[in-house]
Amino acid sequence: MQSSIAEREVKPVSLSLTAAEREQQLCRLMAQHKTQLMRLCYLYLGDLALAEDAVQETFLKAYAHIDAFRGESKEATWLTRIAINTCKDMRRTAWLRVFRFSLPLDQMSEQGRDDAYADDTVLQAVIRLPERYKQVILLRYYQQLKISEIADILRVPESNISSRLFRAKARLRDALKGWYFDEE
Repeated sequence: MQSSIAEREVKPVSLSLTAAEREQQLCRLMAQHKTQLMRLCYLYLGDLALAEDAVQETFLKAYAHIDAFRGESKEATWLTRIAINTCKDMRRTAWLRVFRFSLPLDQMSEQGRDDAYADDTVLQAVIRLPERYKQVILLRYYQQLKISEIADILRVPESNISSRLFRAKARLRDALKGWYFDEE
């Protein structure tokens, strides 16, 4: 009996990455996902400097927990979940509670503006959506993720994601009535 306990103590519990391997993984993740995460954080926070901070914080958290990533989802899904949580945490800070997130895009940091958003009517309508609807719209149409991936990121059943998308699109349709088509 004594020998089996000693044998168990000798066996390694887990294999972890070396520091060099962790750095290599982080560099690869940054190269592959930085732009996508930057877009998401900018749309979520509405400020380029805050988005840069959120992306940096996302990669720091990913680096700290890179050994814990089990590969049960895509890396992009894992990083997006971290980024969304980081953005939520940033929006909860005392300073950002004072900051108004309903600023028009022309008053936001000009560096983050894309020429593709010259007419920001749709983007403003998305930003004004309640949090649960804004999340699914940003992930589905701006990040081009599948409903199953969104469900993994938000940890919500796929049916809820579909319902949220349906309701979000209905709200956007009402908010944008007359903008694209001359509807009454």
